[in-house]
Amino acid sequence: MSDLPEYYFRVRENGAAVFRISTENRQRRIEMDEIAVINIRNGSVKPHGDHVLTDEEHEVIADWMEERRAVLAERDLDDIHRAIDYLNLTTHWAQSRASDEDLEEVTDRLLLAMHDLRSVLVRKKADRLMAGAADAQEDNAAE
Repeated sequence: MSDLPEYYFRVRENGAAVFRISTENRQRRIEMDEIAVINIRNGSVKPHGDHVLTDEEHEVIADWMEERRAVLAERDLDDIHRAIDYLNLTTHWAQSRASDEDLEEVTDRLLLAMHDLRSVLVRKKADRLMAGAADAQEDNAAE
């Protein structure tokens, strides 16, 4: 039991409930005392009940939040790469295996989703190009 971490984070949709793990009792049973609830999106940390968070607990929570944000960012990017694969697989399906009825069922929704995505991507790319051009002009003016 000595290999147990001192803290446990029960992941929730927008963050986690934080527990302190203890086996310091007569039966050596695992006790989990909730000490805080955290929101990963807005960074809030709310102590549970009357518990006052120690500096160590704040540090452990901040470290976990940083690691969790990195994991979620990785997953987001992985999901996008999977979406690209699904688009390619969908193209192959539409071209080689889809029946007319299948295509009738999904074509309008796919076209709208792809149009929406294309519009956002084109706008964002234009924004990046414009920002890059403005940065280059500033650099030239500074020289």
